[in-house]
Amino acid sequence: MDSKTVKPFKSFSALTRRDFLYRAAAVGGTGLLLNTMNAWGMGIASTASAPPALSGSGKGKKVLILGAGLAGMTAAYELEKLGYKVQILEARAFAGGRCQTARKGFSLTELGGEKQTCAFDEGHYINHGPWRIPLHHQSTLHYTKLFEVPLEVMVNDNDHAYVYSENAGPFAGKRLRVKEVKADMRGHVSELLAKSVKNHQLDQALTEDDQRLLLDYLAHEGALTPGELQYKGRSGRGYAVNPGAGLSPGAGTPSDPLGFKDLLASKLGHVYSAVQDFPMQNTMFQPVGGMDAIAKAFEKRVGKNIRYKAEVQTIRQNDKGVTVTYKDTGSNKVSAISADYCLCAMPLSVLRQIDTDFSDKFKQAVASVAYAPVGKIGLQMKRRFWEEDDHIYGGHIMTDLKGINTISVPSYGFQKNKGVLLGYYQYQTAAIETSALSLKERAEFALAAGQKIFPQYTENFETAFSVAWHRVQYNLGGWAEWTDKTRAAAYPVLLEGEGRILLAGEHLSYLTGWQAGAIESAWQQIARIHERAGA
Repeated sequence: MDSKTVKPFKSFSALTRRDFLYRAAAVGGTGLLLNTMNAWGMGIASTASAPPALSGSGKGKKVLILGAGLAGMTAAYELEKLGYKVQILEARAFAGGRCQTARKGFSLTELGGEKQTCAFDEGHYINHGPWRIPLHHQSTLHYTKLFEVPLEVMVNDNDHAYVYSENAGPFAGKRLRVKEVKADMRGHVSELLAKSVKNHQLDQALTEDDQRLLLDYLAHEGALTPGELQYKGRSGRGYAVNPGAGLSPGAGTPSDPLGFKDLLASKLGHVYSAVQDFPMQNTMFQPVGGMDAIAKAFEKRVGKNIRYKAEVQTIRQNDKGVTVTYKDTGSNKVSAISADYCLCAMPLSVLRQIDTDFSDKFKQAVASVAYAPVGKIGLQMKRRFWEEDDHIYGGHIMTDLKGINTISVPSYGFQKNKGVLLGYYQYQTAAIETSALSLKERAEFALAAGQKIFPQYTENFETAFSVAWHRVQYNLGGWAEWTDKTRAAAYPVLLEGEGRILLAGEHLSYLTGWQAGAIESAWQQIARIHERAGA
């Protein structure tokens, strides 16, 4: 026996870090939300499925919105319906904020980086911002339905995909199908528990009837043999030779299960938890043709109110209104604009750099919230080898390869010749380290790792597009990362706003990093603005 300590398969915890933070916050801090949401009869944020029903009119009042991301455009759309005059200032030349899709011709220049223009073939893309919509984010789905944005299934969990770990003990450096790991863990654990029941080791815990019912369940759950209740494999883990016609292959050849002790030592059983938590389902949604279809649907409706290339310089207010100065990044001309109220829907990472007359307490709250370093890369392959050779249609390859975390194959364009896969999805230190590489080096890094799992990787690579969100000028991070301390100290302060200025965005929700967080935050804050305007 190899006595070497097996390292935990870290990628499974890293894969859901953002979701774990979200879950912990959602469970631990719903009280903060209930006070602000009960006014319009909602529970916690993830249950909000429609904007607040607000009565009265905003006619004669002007609201200035800073940032044409989903929060800003949601607020503009809903406020305009109430009769408010709305103006949005957007620093970029396009709307959507982080809701972006890279396709042919899309350009991005990171701070201190090279200009990058996407060279994917027509019809191919990577959602380098948000890339999936859960079924219970009914707020996002409210607008995709209202704006008739066509959706398709995004395969978020595929048991036929690979899991690859270099720290998996007996299976280190070997690619396994997720279904093999799941089927064999289920089988072995069921057999072990069934034997405990048969050997009367659970007599004190269970009645005789309960034991009989449990054995019946375990025999079914673990595909155990009748009588001796042993796990010898199951068809769901796949065949060594698939069944077919005639005598050869005929009934096919069953595959041999992985050993129980080897599986335990590998810690690969963690694949169970990869998507089975609240914000993740096996099947999720994506807009047909790219996530930015949502941003474009909003822009179509509120674009007339957006002033593009308008970089906010100063924010001032008094008891009568708010005045903002902004620079036209095309002409460098500085102008001023005033309104009765202001909704600041830019990330806190950007707001903290702007000259404001907020109180010291409010400035401190804005400055206290960290933003996640996040990196993604899209790799266009000239052949969909994952489908043709490996029969993987959508889903993720989970790995502990340093700086990779997840390789995701596309859930669009099945059986086409080419495709764009997600080559890495990285956070924290890995994202910072990789972002220091040149664009070419980022692609080489992703290819070298993927080659370990797919021997077809490098020979099929054509072109790449990468983003390091912490180096994108008007974002400076992927999403807000709250701690218990900042939730307690800064969150209520920021939610309340100051004077005639309120804030909105994914950062003012417990759905950080999700489009629903931005939308539902806007819903809450327009209700506050409307209340103050009518007071």
